[in-house]
Parts: sequence; structure tokens; C-alpha cells
Amino acid sequence: MKLIYQHLPTIEIGGRKVVGRFLFALLVVLSAAVGAAAGLLLVYSTDLPQVEQLERYRPSSVTELYDGQGRVIGTFALQRRVIASYDDYPEVLRNALVSIEDKDFYRHSGINVWRIVGAAYRDIESGGKVQGASTLTMQLARNLFLSPDRSYYRKVQEALLAIQIERRFTKPQIFTLYANQIFLGHGAYGYEAASEYYFSKPAKQLKLEEAALLAGLPKAPQYYSPVTHPDRALKRRNLVLNAMLEDGKITAAQAADAKSKPIVLNLQKDPNSLAPHYVEEIRRYLEAKYGSDQVHEGGLRVYTSLDMDLQKSARQALLDGLAAYERRHGWRGKLLNVVAQGQKLDKYTDPDWDDDPEVNGYVHALVTQVSASTAEIHFGQHKATLAPADVAWTKIKAKLPDILRPGDVVYVKVLALDAGGKSRVSLEQDSGVEGALVAIDNATGEIKAMIGGRDFNLSKFNRATQALRQVGSSFKPYVYTAVIDQGGSPDDTILDAPVTFPTPSGPYSPHNYDDKFEGTITLRRALAQSRNIPALKLADHVGIKTVIDYAHRFGITANIPAYLPVALGSAEITPLEQTSAFSVFPNDGVRVAPKYITKVTDYEGRILEEDYSDIKDVISSRTARIMTFMLREVVLHGTAVAAAKMPYPLAGKTGTTNDFTDAWFVGFSPSLTCGVWMGYDEKKSLGDKETGGHAALPIWMQFMNVALAGKDPGEFQPPPTQGSTAVARKVDTPDVAPGDGETH
Repeated sequence: MKLIYQHLPTIEIGGRKVVGRFLFALLVVLSAAVGAAAGLLLVYSTDLPQVEQLERYRPSSVTELYDGQGRVIGTFALQRRVIASYDDYPEVLRNALVSIEDKDFYRHSGINVWRIVGAAYRDIESGGKVQGASTLTMQLARNLFLSPDRSYYRKVQEALLAIQIERRFTKPQIFTLYANQIFLGHGAYGYEAASEYYFSKPAKQLKLEEAALLAGLPKAPQYYSPVTHPDRALKRRNLVLNAMLEDGKITAAQAADAKSKPIVLNLQKDPNSLAPHYVEEIRRYLEAKYGSDQVHEGGLRVYTSLDMDLQKSARQALLDGLAAYERRHGWRGKLLNVVAQGQKLDKYTDPDWDDDPEVNGYVHALVTQVSASTAEIHFGQHKATLAPADVAWTKIKAKLPDILRPGDVVYVKVLALDAGGKSRVSLEQDSGVEGALVAIDNATGEIKAMIGGRDFNLSKFNRATQALRQVGSSFKPYVYTAVIDQGGSPDDTILDAPVTFPTPSGPYSPHNYDDKFEGTITLRRALAQSRNIPALKLADHVGIKTVIDYAHRFGITANIPAYLPVALGSAEITPLEQTSAFSVFPNDGVRVAPKYITKVTDYEGRILEEDYSDIKDVISSRTARIMTFMLREVVLHGTAVAAAKMPYPLAGKTGTTNDFTDAWFVGFSPSLTCGVWMGYDEKKSLGDKETGGHAALPIWMQFMNVALAGKDPGEFQPPPTQGSTAVARKVDTPDVAPGDGETH
């Protein structure tokens, strides 16, 4: 060391020779600094994740549900993300993002040293944490591998990872990984998902001003949200346009034109809102089979049997039918008032407002102001005025202030939506009455439409699949099927007259709906007019256990007690099972099990399952065709005669339970079977005369008119021609306990 010291060069300052020990000290300091930096880098890099993982990395993506025509009807996701390729992102979006986030993206090797030094200096000067100066590659490293905390330690790791990523991947690959990963607000991850959410179109179709808007979101997605803070989003968008102009990516004229345009959003509607009960059924099935992680993160592709157009028609028909029922029974009031609950008018929001309202749709609205002649209401971004004519149906002669108060939550039908937010509505009522509708393709068993209730936001309970309700006289076809299958004929006769059945608890003397008796009538007429006495005598003749066995063969899984009144419909069955069972008649005696899903694939397109039809012979084609002929009489001349005016071959059966608690109509064309139920969730009467033909049939007719319009309805297979086999005979008295199955 002494020799080295002696041979160091010297310099002369101010006439004095100074030994070049200064240079030696400087070298020592630099060596120590380099060593310390190397040591720190070693420490910081010891627990870094392996960048090689990116070669196998695929971010969680949305599981999508498609209807029979390939249209999206639902999604499951923890993060709303649609994976896209580099070419799926248009050049205008790539330029906008690079200009505002990382101008040197295509030139640097992962980090921008000068930006980091400048940002660090500003942070040290202000006493804050290290922030900003991150390249797109560094942001990608942070989002994929590191925590979001702001610290020097994390920043160094971020830079090291960025360098590794740049060495292993091309710029287009890095950009694609970043563009698919970044959070852009409102649950949207990645620019493809964000484009679909904010503008309802793929990223490839983005205009300049739209691309600039999205490019400005990564800095602070919530703060610059165009949904909640459009003023901030506008300023941020224009800043992006300025950056693009500075970089020569757009011309001054293009920038000026884009800046002059307002922010116009076309928010994507929640696809789950079309068939929420149906989608929920599929979610439960998929999670049970594949697990929650795979369903919500694996990007499955689920191909369902639903028809979006039929689903819309079914929803409209059911809601219109419920509204018609409400109007028949007049205004009941008892509205929820948010002011009385201590809420402020300007703070109230309703779950219905999460979705954009539709013309002819129904929505809950808030009354904000009431005068002697008008009531002002609003729902979401829309406003409307109720006039005396809009409430005339209530049959209340009092003035509007006697009916409505500020803070009342009212149920309205949207008649028109104006661009300025002013709308036209009619006052309706939601008294709690519910309904369900199921439509099934006869040949395939595919469920084409399913409505599980009035409002999924208010009740997730699926009345189509979960509600066990007494089916009333819609159970009688099983009785007649047993008789026909054992050799009976529609022209056989039976005596419709008073009868008493002795039981352990005393005599049971049933009666018909109209308390009248028609004497000797054919089985065809007995079923068409839904006569109770003949149905009970026939059930007693073949045996109630035999009738129940037939019901189970049709696919009814409910436990049905072997009591004679079951023949009149005291059995409790779900609308889905009852509808599926009726499809056996037009299907020539063959039951095709109902199905929701036709195929499931993973994200790569590999088939995970295909649902082939479960087919079973239930009754002979002879019996099926005769029963179809008899049920056709119900429509042409019986309790469903209102449907006779429809220009299609139709058949079916009404059903009404004691005290009018349940109203049914299950009917079919040669191609489609549809079942409708109406009632309250609790055991409560719908009101006098609210029979299946009066309450449920109009809903069924409205739906079937739309479902069959413009299509070849086909024809029912003609019943065989043969002589009748007499079944009219003296009816033995059954020894069974009475029930509450007196129905229409």
C-alpha cells in the first residue's frame, strides 16, 4: 500500500503540490458504493418471483354464458376481463396509452433512468414516497408480482423485474400482457373489457376520443371515471390528446376535433339481468361440478339452451299479466316511504336503477314532489310526471296528494324514454303477487325461457324450479292418461252426479267448481270442462296409487300422498316439472328431460361436457295422441277457450286450487310447451274468480303468440280411430282420507 501510495500522481493547486491521495479515496468510496449497491440488489432480488412464470401466465377471465344463437346472456367473474391479442388493440389506443404513460416504451429496456432520478429527487425534496416514473413494463411487474405499497424497496424490485421481462419478451407481448391486466374502473380489467363496458363495443372499433379516454384511466380509474366524474375524465382525456399531438401521433386538426366532442358513453347492460333466475341455476350447477375458482376465474364458455328473444317475450308477458291482475283488484296503497324511514330524497337509490330502463319495462321509482294535479317521480337518470289520468284505474276519487306523498316508492311501467331524460310512465302496483313461466322445446327438452319471479333484485327465490305449489286441475291429465292407457276412450261416458266417499275421518262429498252436475257425459267433455266428480270417480276406478305412478313416470319427483283428492290437484309440484311432464303429450309419449346446458368448454376450447338428451318412453303413442286430442278440446271448447282464437294448433289444461291461491295454465303446440303459474309466496288467495283461465292463461297466450309468430307451428299427430271401451260403471267407494284438492 505504501508503494502504491508513493507512486500515485500528484496535482498542483494554487502552486502547492498535493499528493493524489484524493483520487485514491474517491476510488475507495466508489468501490464501496458499487459493492453496497450490488449487495442491495442481491438482497432485493433474492425473493423476486420467476419471470418465466409469465410464459405460462393467463389472467383470470370472465366465464360467459351464451344462448342458442351465441349471444351472451350472463357472465361469472371476480374480475371483468376479456383476453385480447396485440392486434385486437387498435393503433390509436396503443399510441394513446404509450404517449400518456410511457413515451419511450418501444426504446427503453424496462426502466427509464432519467425519469426515475427526476421523480426520486422531487419525492425527496417533498418528503414523500417514491412514485411515478414507472414504465409500462414496471407497471406490469407491479401488477403481476408485487404489492401496491409505495416504497424504495418495492421500486427497486419493480425495476429488476422489468429488466428481466424486457429480456425475455417482445414489446408487443409486453404491451398485450399489460393491456389485458390493468384495472380500468367499475370492475373492468384490461382494455377489451373496458371498451365493452364503457362503449358496448370491442376495442377494435374505438374512435380517437374514446381511445384517449380509456388511455387516461390507469393513473386513477375511480378518480377519472367518466361515469361518476365526467368533468375530470374530460380533462384527463384532453391531456392524453395533447400528449399524442406532442409525440406526432395525431395532427392538430385531429386533436382539436377530438377535444371538441363530449364524452358519450354507452354503458354495457348487465347480461345477467335478462334471465337472472336461469343464470343463477347454471351458476349453482357449475360451481358444484367445477368449483368456484374455475367458474369465476377460468374463463369457461357455457352454451345454454335459452333463447334470448323468447326470454324477453316471457318476461314481458309475465309482468304485463301481473300488472293486469293488480289493476283488476284496485289500488291497495301501503307504499314504502323512504322519508318516513329517515332517508333523504336525493340520497335514495333503488336496485332497479342499476340497469337502464326499457320501454314497456317495469321499474320502481321515487316520488319527489306532489301537487294537487301532478306527482313528479324519478328513477335513475330519468324523470316523469304522473297526472290524474295516469292514476284513474285506481278508482280512487281523492286527489293525488291523498294517494301519493314525497318519498313514496311507486311501481311504474315505462311508456316512453326521451333523450333529455324526461319520460312517460303509467302508475302500476306491486302488491307482492308473483308468477313463474317455463318454456321447453318438445323435441330436445331444451329450456327456451324461464322466469322465476317478478323481480330478481327483490327475491332470488326461483319459483320456476323451487316453488312446490298445488297444481289444481292441471293434475287431472294424469288421471285421464291412466284411464286411456288402460284401454279407455274419449267417447266413454261417466256420470257427473253427487257422490260421497266414506273415509276413516268421515264421509267425503266433493263438488264441482260451479256446484252443478251434468249427468252422463263423455270423458272428453269431463276433462275439457274440468269436472271434479268424474275425475275423482276415474281415479278411484284405476286406483289413486296408479295415478300417482303415472305422474312419476312423467317426471314428477315430488312425494305425493295416496289420497283420492290428489286427483283434483292437491299435489305440490314445481312449474318446471309440470311443464316438462306436459311435453310428453305432443312428443308422442316420449319424455326428454329438461336441460339448461348443451356444452361447456374451457378457455382453450376443450370440451368439458356435452349434454345429450335423456330420453325415456312414458306412454304409448296411442295414449299420447288421444290425450293431446282431449287437451285440445280444453282449448277449443273448455276452460281455456279464450285461446281458441289463436291461429295455431294448441292444447293444455287450466288449474286452480282451493280459495284461488294458485292459478295455472300448462299448454303446448306441436313444438313448444309452456307453463305459467301465478300466486303469492304465502298461502294467500288471489281473489274471487281468479282461476287459471282468468289469471294464468292470458300470460301464456301473450307469450305463445310471440313465440310462434312467423314460424311453422306444425300439426299434432291425429289420434287413432277405434271403437270405444266403456269405462262408465258403478264407482266403488274408496276408503281414503279427504284432502283439500277441490279445484277448477
